[in-house]
Amino acid sequence: MMKKSISASKASLVLFLCQMISALDVPLDSKLLEELSQPPTITQQSPKDYIVDPRENIVIQCEAKGKPPPSFSWTRNGTHFDIDKDAQVTMKPNSGTLVINIMNGGKAEAYEGVYQCTARNERGAAISNNIVIRPSRSPLWTKEKLEPNHVREGDSLVLHCRPPVGLPPPIIFWMDNAFQRLPQSERVSQGLNGDLYFSNVQPEDTREDYICYARFNHTQTIQQKQPISVKVFSMDSLNDTIAANLSDTDIYGAKPVTERQPILLTPTGSTSTKVELRGNVLLLECIAAGLPTPVIRWIKEGGELPANRTFFENFKKTLKIIDVSEADSGNYKCIARNILGSAHHVISVTVKAAPYWITAPRNLVLSPGEDGTLICRANGNPKPNISWLANGVPIAIAPEDPSRKVDGDTIIFSHVQERSSAVYQCNASNEYGYLLANAFVNVLAEPPRILTPANKLYQVIADSPALLDCAYFGSPKPEIEWFKGVKGSILRGDEYVFHDNGTLEIPVAQKDSTGTYTCVARNELGKIQNEVRLEVKDPTMIIKQPEYKVIQRYGQVSFECIIKHDFTLLPTVIWLKDNDELPDDERFLVGKDNLTIMNVTDKDDGTYTCIVNTTLDSVSASAVLTVVAAPPTPAIIYARPNPPFDLELTGQLERSVELSWIPGDENNSPITNFVIEYEDGLHEPGVWHYQTEVPGTQTTVQLKLSPYVNYSFRVIAVNEIGRSQPSEPSEQYLTKSANPDENPSNVQGIGSEPDNLVITWESLKGFQSNGPGLQYKVSWRQKDVDDEWTSVIVANVSKYIVSGTPTFVPYEIKVQALNDLGYAPEPSEVIGHSGEDLPMVAPGNVQVHVINSTLAKVHWDPVPLKSVRGHLQGYKVYYWKVQSLSRRSRRHVEKKILTFRGNKTFGMLPGLEPFSSYKLNVRVVNGKGEGPASPDKVFKTPEGVPSSPSFLKITNPTLDSLTLEWGSPTHPNGVLTSYILKFQPINNTHELGPLVEIRIPANESSLILKNLNYSTRYKFYFNAQTSVGSGSQITEEAVTIMDEAGILRPAVGAGKVQPLYPRIRNVTTAAAETYANISWEYEGPDHANFYVEYGVAGSKEDWKKEIVNGSRSFFVLKGLTPGTAYKVRVGAEGLSGFRSSEDVFETGPAMASRQVDIATQGWFIGLMCAVALLILILLIVCFIRRNKGGKYPVKEKEDAHADPEIQPMKEDDGTFGEYRLFSFVSSAPF
Repeated sequence: MMKKSISASKASLVLFLCQMISALDVPLDSKLLEELSQPPTITQQSPKDYIVDPRENIVIQCEAKGKPPPSFSWTRNGTHFDIDKDAQVTMKPNSGTLVINIMNGGKAEAYEGVYQCTARNERGAAISNNIVIRPSRSPLWTKEKLEPNHVREGDSLVLHCRPPVGLPPPIIFWMDNAFQRLPQSERVSQGLNGDLYFSNVQPEDTREDYICYARFNHTQTIQQKQPISVKVFSMDSLNDTIAANLSDTDIYGAKPVTERQPILLTPTGSTSTKVELRGNVLLLECIAAGLPTPVIRWIKEGGELPANRTFFENFKKTLKIIDVSEADSGNYKCIARNILGSAHHVISVTVKAAPYWITAPRNLVLSPGEDGTLICRANGNPKPNISWLANGVPIAIAPEDPSRKVDGDTIIFSHVQERSSAVYQCNASNEYGYLLANAFVNVLAEPPRILTPANKLYQVIADSPALLDCAYFGSPKPEIEWFKGVKGSILRGDEYVFHDNGTLEIPVAQKDSTGTYTCVARNELGKIQNEVRLEVKDPTMIIKQPEYKVIQRYGQVSFECIIKHDFTLLPTVIWLKDNDELPDDERFLVGKDNLTIMNVTDKDDGTYTCIVNTTLDSVSASAVLTVVAAPPTPAIIYARPNPPFDLELTGQLERSVELSWIPGDENNSPITNFVIEYEDGLHEPGVWHYQTEVPGTQTTVQLKLSPYVNYSFRVIAVNEIGRSQPSEPSEQYLTKSANPDENPSNVQGIGSEPDNLVITWESLKGFQSNGPGLQYKVSWRQKDVDDEWTSVIVANVSKYIVSGTPTFVPYEIKVQALNDLGYAPEPSEVIGHSGEDLPMVAPGNVQVHVINSTLAKVHWDPVPLKSVRGHLQGYKVYYWKVQSLSRRSRRHVEKKILTFRGNKTFGMLPGLEPFSSYKLNVRVVNGKGEGPASPDKVFKTPEGVPSSPSFLKITNPTLDSLTLEWGSPTHPNGVLTSYILKFQPINNTHELGPLVEIRIPANESSLILKNLNYSTRYKFYFNAQTSVGSGSQITEEAVTIMDEAGILRPAVGAGKVQPLYPRIRNVTTAAAETYANISWEYEGPDHANFYVEYGVAGSKEDWKKEIVNGSRSFFVLKGLTPGTAYKVRVGAEGLSGFRSSEDVFETGPAMASRQVDIATQGWFIGLMCAVALLILILLIVCFIRRNKGGKYPVKEKEDAHADPEIQPMKEDDGTFGEYRLFSFVSSAPF
């Protein structure tokens, strides 16, 4: 017994592990499916029970697919069916469908039998169901001599049909010689067996042509029984007929027609049984005799007839229950009743079940070496027997496969190979039928394939999601990676979502998301990649929306709708009126960005909507147009009407009265309608309510009234200008009291404590009481328990508390109004619940799946609903950080709570800290509160990239060294592996030199950089690294100090300092429309006076000369011609022939609007003076700098301080001179 238990547990474990491994999903790509090998699959077959027309050819269908295409064979009655030996049988080309030629001499009876089709290729064999072929039969009626039926009036009668046994059974109906259906009623009806039953006969039933017809649908034939004659005799005519043959005593002893209590004609006896199969239609029949004609009623003993599935036919003589299940088993009683008594019959129904699927086996596609399972689970009554076949052969005698193990209804596959491919059949059978299912195991070894078309273009609107497809297939299942650009780095991070089907999702696409994305799929058999392109478009906007307009009749109005859209998208503008198309009227003029309505009429009043559509988005805006009357001529004054007067009540009834009035002056604007209001002086004196309204041409109205209300009425006239003052009230009219017409609304039952039920309702208004003494009858009983109603009558309140109830059980509740005159109609029932209590059980099997360093998914099993003891509101997950795995230091525990509504069994935990240990537990929540917590579950997040170092300080500058000090990251998010330092020099024109990178051990906290250039500015980029990658960087700039003498140091071995030769270099130009800013660098003696010469490029005209004020190193040329190329050079006065090289620039094109001359602005002049002063000081210090800077565009200067990771390295052009070997000294922290 112990060994058996251990074996069972091992099998369960193996099954669980196998189910954890998902099989490959083969995409429904037609090209891919044509290329992959696949075992056969039956796609079409004839029904199991196949009744054929014996006059036509027999077609037995069998279609299958597979790669390579399968071949077909058949068995008949369990043995091979050689179709080549039977000239009447052919098989369709490329198909397994058989065609048996009956119309050319064959006999259908010769081909009766059980057929089965097999489709086979090199990967396995699939089989069809057993197809039973039977030709339909429509035999003739046996000839019989039918005697006339002589029946006394009031007696019962059964006319037997007894049709011939056909295949399938015929459809029975009764008609006369004129082929008219005989009328049927509660008294005369046809039974399920085809017989015609008379509960009692009447003289009008006499006729000689009661004919039973049988229709055989398969052969399209109708056969009839010989006519049956029925003669009904009344007692008077019967006495006259037999008087000559009977004695006086016998004649006077004949009884007149008497009433009789019911007796059952069918079924006979007091009880019977019936067996029906699950899913079929259950038909039960009771037909009774009696006078008067009995009425049939059906009940189910100990239960209710199933709602929505129960139907009554044949004048309630037949009970029909569709889609029966085991729950419909039981005793069904039919009761036949008339005024003299009743009769009943009990039918014991048992519902059996042919096998039906719980889990049908599904095709399995695996890679070599993978595991998988085929599961075949079926149910039935009795329990079906499960058997397996492999390629159509019982698995016990099939060729052995070491990767296969059969465990009851499951086949377990381990470490499959390509030779393991096969088709398996599961057969579930019991005495009522069988199920057969084919499922193949296809072992494939395929290199990756990407099914998404190459260079596919995706277009989305900015700030909306973008989904880039990478449909793929391979075996083993490929791994998918995404890159941006051809040589970009792999995409990672929270800004991307990677779906299992290969799709890359950018949740919020921005303009900089535009570009080429590369999807790479790889497995052990190969690698493939595909590029797609994403374009992010600007959203469409309505920058000027249509506005509310008021226009007079016959005027003109215009709505604007000015839009802004992406220039690559073509918008279409549609105008709607009241959410429908504009009227087909030439007065409506639709322009590019407006809608104009000419000659406005009252019909144009409404809401106008502008809708802008592009292929990617849609926006809309609406405005209301109000059309008013044209202003009146001064002689006519329009005003609200005067109030009606002389109100009169006539024709007073209990529930109605007629009100009439005389209209007041309409004041030049016709009265459009009258509004009638009423006051209830008994319940709400002084409060007027709306009653009804009538057209302005009507001055009387019939008003519906409620009981027990003291009515007064008043009338208000309305025209286009407004409403009149109310009329004087009419006389009062008190209606009589009556029972309440309605019951309280919004009845609810909600417990406030675990042992009570609080029943609440909305009380009736005063006029709804219909009489004095308004009270409520509150009734309740526990649902699904055979309890009587408990009732109590309460005063005019809106709440009643039932105490001593069980915790959270359903109750049926109803509240009925009553007053001194009686009760309201029977109220409808509502379902409420007694009070909730805290849940008893904690969720079990809590599992945590860590998705990445900041996100985890938690799963749990739902608690039993009975243990919730209330309305299940959801689950709460408590989670908290225990400690950081990098610092091993505990901190104050801050618990976080996430609530998941409803009966969810999983949830996501966002915002986790990387490389940390967490705990969590789960609790179920109902309306009362939280249940007990599940045991704490511990999980750990993996490492992430660190935050930036906490600080970076640069101290102790010398001529050729700097000292760097830093702090470790505030959030290391893992174990630091190193620090990365990158730095580069910045010259006078803010150009960046070569970038140098140094990797520093993680335990260092300072560094001395040596062999730097003196008096040089450096930019530093510093970040930390973990095994996952680099964190964000921190930047600083620092300058080495200049030589104490203020001049360049002589080279080693030089005899003296080199003399300074004057030169002007790096002439740069920033040109605008009509001016240009010229700047330069000067090296030479102090107090030089500069001048600027310029002219049109390519012209032979003399150079124009402008003197520079002072020793500034910049000058603004004004009065230039837009869109013209100029040449420029800079010289120094007193130094003959000393000029700079020429530079060429072009002014900008002429603009429509006037631009502000920046050179005339005071702030710009001050800024330029400060720059000139700084340059002069640097020129004095740097006499013979060797860096020969080239010419760089203005854009590069603006980007000079950009991140070096995204800036291309410049070629060494001598701009920064020569750089010596760098060395550093580091110190570890104490």
